[in-house]
Amino acid sequence: MGGAVSAGEDNDELIDNLKEAQYIRTELVEQAFRAIDRADYYLEEFKDNAYKDLAWKHGNIHLSAPCIYSEVMEALDLQPGLSFLNLGSGTGYLSSMVGLILGPFGVNHGVELHSDVIEYAKQKLDFFIKTSDSFDRFEFCEPSFVTGNCLEISPDCTQYDRVYCGAGVQKEHEDYMKNLLKVGGILVMPLEEKPNHADSGKSRLVHLPPVAVRSLQDLARIAIRGTIKKIIHQEAMSKAGNGLKNPARFKRRRVRRRRMETIVFLDKEVFASRISSPSDDNNNSEDVEEERPEEEETKLSELKPDPPVNFLREKVLSLPLPDPLKYYLLYYREK
Repeated sequence: MGGAVSAGEDNDELIDNLKEAQYIRTELVEQAFRAIDRADYYLEEFKDNAYKDLAWKHGNIHLSAPCIYSEVMEALDLQPGLSFLNLGSGTGYLSSMVGLILGPFGVNHGVELHSDVIEYAKQKLDFFIKTSDSFDRFEFCEPSFVTGNCLEISPDCTQYDRVYCGAGVQKEHEDYMKNLLKVGGILVMPLEEKPNHADSGKSRLVHLPPVAVRSLQDLARIAIRGTIKKIIHQEAMSKAGNGLKNPARFKRRRVRRRRMETIVFLDKEVFASRISSPSDDNNNSEDVEEERPEEEETKLSELKPDPPVNFLREKVLSLPLPDPLKYYLLYYREK
């Protein structure tokens, strides 16, 4: 599945293409997609394909096409504080993007059939928390993953505001999935897929993580991080008021344009509506390559910005606090 939009040179250009084709339509979804680099969820030898609008599968590891994930994110209508269940959570890419929107008081659970994929997802989650500047720009609802068959969830589990089923299930399971929802909740799932005959071994009920109240210590961490972010914002506004302007952000000039008129199908169901690009009505659908003089290319390369500064992390590390407390405020997790 996929191929509805042109490939991007990097994650931002892929998101630009998804916006242009109206797969990404809201600011919250756009921010989540830009915050997490899709290539981080690929194995190193396959990263050249990360910004193509195509699904990727290697062994049990699977990523859906970006156009599918963006339609799912929009359809879920996510808001801070909601509870979310991802059935067939895979690499954790979708769950992590959802966690950026849910915030610190949301619930973010995933069920995955294959234990090796759960381990892969946990590694990617650790990498994101410890290395990504995006993590500090959001208050994150960290996903919790459990191994098991999503059709064998314990009947005494809590219900969720939002449920996504990415696993292949038949229409007969629709009522089962709806029972996982709270009243007024939203379920997004592919209908009339071919049944999944994967053997998960001895049948056992899947017990989802309990929904626990935040500890006072954790609430204090959230409040302190929020206060520091406000201070950083006030300092930045103060500098701007004194006539100091932030350097202009360099934006790559788009060199590929494609007219798109596409219907995306998921098995027998239409997953997305027809997408048109009205600005290209009078053009053909071939890719257009724009040539730049060598001098312009040199100037553009000189305009590339320095790597972004993680002001929150710098501020926390400069505080007169013991190192373990600094790491706790940074959400750094020792193994």
